[in-house]
Amino acid sequence: MFDLISIGDCMIDHFFKLSDAHVLCSKNHTDCQICLSYGDKIPTESYSELVAGNAANAAVGGARLKLKTSCYINIGEDGGGDKVISKLKEEGVSTGYVVKNKGMGSNASAVINFQGERTILVYHQPWKYNLPDLDSSKWVYLTSLSPTFTDSNIINELTQYLERTAAKLLYNPGTYQMKSGVKKFPKLLSLTEVFIVNIEESKRILGIEEEKEVSVKKLLKTLADLGPKLVVITDGAEGSYGFDGENYYHLGVFPANLVEMTGSGDAFATGVLVGLFHGNKLPEAMRWGAANGASVVEQVGPQAGLLTHNQMLEKLKESSKIIAKII
Repeated sequence: MFDLISIGDCMIDHFFKLSDAHVLCSKNHTDCQICLSYGDKIPTESYSELVAGNAANAAVGGARLKLKTSCYINIGEDGGGDKVISKLKEEGVSTGYVVKNKGMGSNASAVINFQGERTILVYHQPWKYNLPDLDSSKWVYLTSLSPTFTDSNIINELTQYLERTAAKLLYNPGTYQMKSGVKKFPKLLSLTEVFIVNIEESKRILGIEEEKEVSVKKLLKTLADLGPKLVVITDGAEGSYGFDGENYYHLGVFPANLVEMTGSGDAFATGVLVGLFHGNKLPEAMRWGAANGASVVEQVGPQAGLLTHNQMLEKLKESSKIIAKII
């Protein structure tokens, strides 16, 4: 039996740090754009190539925190796919459910880092999803999939797996799941233990205009009414908010020396999952997430800063005064 199986996509991320760019924002700062000279060659401060992607990040994060971990991901028959396999094995993640697709390349993205924030260009391969015969697992982490997931039966296959094994599900939907409609799969939502999105995504899922002012309590409650037992909404520098069906919580961010933001959401969600795995209630599990997210943004890429179990305990102790408060 596994402690955690993550399901979703992986990437080869190409990181470019810029020093010469401009950011233009609307008056209320809800819409910002990074501007580069059109048709020009833009110098970069640094470049690196790393294994990434939500499902891979979650799997590595779980393994670092002492969970017996595996993942169902698709890779190409290329150097990128080989790097993914090598990285997962190095981190102690089982690769038995990794599917190598003949004649295809791996997913790739260009991560443009400017002033600590990242803008990502993403290419997804048209994978043909077919959930393997998974062993039992205490937790499943479902995250972003390529747009072709709508041509598959993977959501129903996962629903049947959850019903059969009673595994707990953390659902962190990706772009294409939200575009196709998260609410289209009510059974999956009813089987979800923890649902985690950021505040912009919560509005998108609920069909609320991004500019419209809505209380975070209403967002949390409306998402919970879709079926999940626990709901968490992240809100950047404002921290995170949680709802356990009875109380609403707010947790501030842990201190961090910001270098680059990629993977902070995955780190947060993985930390929450592992906190719950170890028997903590939601408020303390959110602290695990905040600690993991704060560590990740201090290094380039989504995995370098992921905490080990001992590092997690130390970071929680260092920030013991930062706790989730009922709101």
